[in-house]
Amino acid sequence: MSQPCIICVAITGSLPTKASNPAVPITVAEQIESTQEAFEAGASIAHCHVRDDEGKPTSDPERYGRLKEGLEKHCPGLIVQLSTGGRSGAGQARGAMLSLRPDMASLAVGSNNFPTRVYENAPDLVDWLAAEMATHGVKPEIEAFDLSHILKAHEMWKRGQIVDRPYVQFVMGVKNAMPVDRDVFDYYIHTVKRLFGVNAPWCAAGIGSNQIVLNEWAIAAGGHARTGLEDNVRLDRERLAPSNAALVERAAELCRQYGRPVATWQQARDILGIPLKA
Repeated sequence: MSQPCIICVAITGSLPTKASNPAVPITVAEQIESTQEAFEAGASIAHCHVRDDEGKPTSDPERYGRLKEGLEKHCPGLIVQLSTGGRSGAGQARGAMLSLRPDMASLAVGSNNFPTRVYENAPDLVDWLAAEMATHGVKPEIEAFDLSHILKAHEMWKRGQIVDRPYVQFVMGVKNAMPVDRDVFDYYIHTVKRLFGVNAPWCAAGIGSNQIVLNEWAIAAGGHARTGLEDNVRLDRERLAPSNAALVERAAELCRQYGRPVATWQQARDILGIPLKA
């Protein structure tokens, strides 16, 4: 049997609004409901951001705590991954929720350009975030916007700053960052296997209309897939995505086409080495 494919659902992000798609979950209650639907559709990881009362991104640990508690109650076994991304706060505020001990957290280990700004991840902040994750038993997901980020993750792993073998996610299609390029994608896979071992798990995310492209490339190549309304609010040029679950179902259909079972939460935890916490 082919290795099960982990589907990660990025439920909200920092940018999508209900003006862009009414299905985008903004409040904690909406996020829990949307994630439960996606979990039932096959997602085994939820990548989470939270918003303030005005719908703006925040790193507020209290809101993250309510979201984490709700997901653990309504989606038992789901891998909860909290974002330490730079649009939600500045400096160490970006990691203030790590003391909640989520299963995973995103970790960008280098800087790069975004559509209208620099996504700044200074070395001292990266070191601090990695140390906080190690202290609280949180597995980092390396968000690689550039080849150098994979190499940096390997350096940190060798130094012991990242405790377990890194789980690397290739992010492609962000304007002014790495475009969707098949040769680069294939070299990313080669680099991960060379640095972390031929069986090292990896994931890929495509932005906007490239979401389905990266879903298919990753699933066909033996990797894992990220989908969700954070990265893409549409099914196609004519149709908005009606829910996060609909995007998960689309990825699950690709898994069936390529003969890969959709990973259960138990299988996802086994592949990534993430035990259930007491």
